[in-house]
Order: sequence, then C-alpha cells, then structure tokens
Amino acid sequence: MIFGRSERGKPPVEPVTLKILVAGGFGVGKTTLVGAVSEIRPLRTEELLTEAGRPVDDTSGVEGKRTTTVAMDFGRITLREDLVLYLFGTPGQERFWFMWDELSEGALGAVVLADTRRLQDCFAAVDYFERRGIPFVVGVNCFEGAARYPAETVRQALDLDPGVPLLLTDARDRESVKEVLIGVVQHAMAFQAERREAVTT
Repeated sequence: MIFGRSERGKPPVEPVTLKILVAGGFGVGKTTLVGAVSEIRPLRTEELLTEAGRPVDDTSGVEGKRTTTVAMDFGRITLREDLVLYLFGTPGQERFWFMWDELSEGALGAVVLADTRRLQDCFAAVDYFERRGIPFVVGVNCFEGAARYPAETVRQALDLDPGVPLLLTDARDRESVKEVLIGVVQHAMAFQAERREAVTT
C-alpha cells in the first residue's frame, strides 16, 4: 500500500502523527540517526565548523567532524499505516540550547543519544527532559573503536531512573534506529498512562 492512499473499497487511513526529539551532545550522531531512518530527504541545517567556533565547540573525540547542526534536523518515518513519526534533531552545542524549548513543544517523547567516549556530553539532555517531565529513552550509539560497556554500567554512570529505557543502537542502521523509536513510543505511552492513573486515584 502506498502511504496516503487506500486499498480499493476502503476509506483512506488518517494516520496519527507523533513528534519525537533526538537530542544529545555535539557529534553524537543525531543527524546520522534522522537521515538513516527518514523516508523523506531530511531537512538539515548544517554549517561548516569555523575557526571562530573552535573555542566553544569541543571536537575532542570527533576530530574528523567538519559540520554542525545550527537549528534542527527534520525527518519522517511511517511505523505503521496509521502511525507516523516526525523526527526533530536538536542542535548539540550549548549556544543553541535556547531552541530546545521551541522544538520540544508538543513532543511525545525523546531519544537521548549517548557516546560512551564522551558520556558527559549527554548529561544536559537527560537533565532537560527529566526536569520537563518529557519521557525519553537513552540510545547508546555504538561507534566503531569505542569501548563497549554493559547497559547497567552506562545506566549507573548516567544516574538514570530505573524506568528509563537504555538501548544499544547504531545510528547508521535503519532497523536499529527503528527499534529505538518504537521503544520511545512504547515508553511514552506507558508514561502517559501512569500519569492518567495517578490523576484519577
């Protein structure tokens, strides 16, 4: 079936659209993740790194990085005929964090990408979503050459609440990223159900 059209004799399906944020530190793979899974050509707002930004852009661990997201990445993926996700990748550098409030408006949930070589770079994103009550999962992007740690070790290092899912992923691989996005949707739905139950009891 082609998206937006229905089988003969059946009314067209009006999909539910959900907004998911992809956050994390500079160079962690947010743009790569959105591009790997988006069924449309992703909108990217990348600019070349410059000498002027060198004092504020910490490229240690990602020395080969030549561009940076200055506004957002945007992509779309259809998980089912009736469920479409809009993906918004946030900028990683601190000087662009003011945009996070705009991007998080109306978001169902978020993926916080983490790199075990620079784990501290995702602390701000974890803190941001915790403080705002936005459900999120942590996706550990398994870079080639990076040390592999048990999920529980990473969880303890990030001081995550027990209910926050932590998943290993490869931001370049469509199927791996889809599993993370499904995890976000499931976690966010359970999170909302718990909130409703708490209000009614």
